[in-house]
Order: sequence, then structure tokens, then C-alpha cells
Amino acid sequence: VQLQASGGGLMQAGGSLRLSCSASGTIFRLDDMGWYRQAPGKQRELVATITSSGSTNYADSIKGRFTISRHSAKNTVYLQMNSLRPEDTAVYYCNADERIGQREYEYWGQGTLVTVSS
Repeated sequence: VQLQASGGGLMQAGGSLRLSCSASGTIFRLDDMGWYRQAPGKQRELVATITSSGSTNYADSIKGRFTISRHSAKNTVYLQMNSLRPEDTAVYYCNADERIGQREYEYWGQGTLVTVSS
């Protein structure tokens, strides 16, 4: 399974961006999908996740500003980012889990850069 993220770019503080991540390849059924980010000099951190049933989880730093959603039939996850702040600048990675029988697989996208200027 390959994940392809898109939608990153340069935005002024207060603006909005929408990230998309589509999975392709031989897919049985994706379970949790999510977004993580890694700012320069920092560790990768959770941004938001969404289960196959639509339950969501958000990092405290982005609650109320970012919204995660998914289109399961298209194997796609989205991240709507509003009220962007310079501290949101990072490479954003999409992630997906797939359970096949007793085995669990984890997939990562290549990352898309989001730069927020003040």
C-alpha cells in the first residue's frame, strides 16, 4: 500500500490549507488513518487520527482549528487546517493501519511541507 499526500504549501498566519492523502495498491481494509507532523529539530508528533467508524482524536495544540475526515470508499483522509499559526510549520505525514488476520501493517506517506509565515 502506498500513501500519497498533497496540499501543503506556503500560507500566511490565519489562513487555511487542506491536506489530502490517498492510499493505493492492494488494500484489504484500512483501519485507523491519521496525520502526524515533524517540525525542524523536533520529533514527529501526532496531529489527528480517525478510525474506520469515524471517531476522531486531536492533539491539544490544534483542537478547534484542524478537522480530520475520511472518505473510506476512496481510501482517502483529509486534514482541514484553519487559523494557521507559524508554529504549525512542519512536514505533515499521513499514516494508515491495516489489519489482515492476525497481522497489523502500518503505512506512511512521503510527507508534505506546510510553511506558515507570520
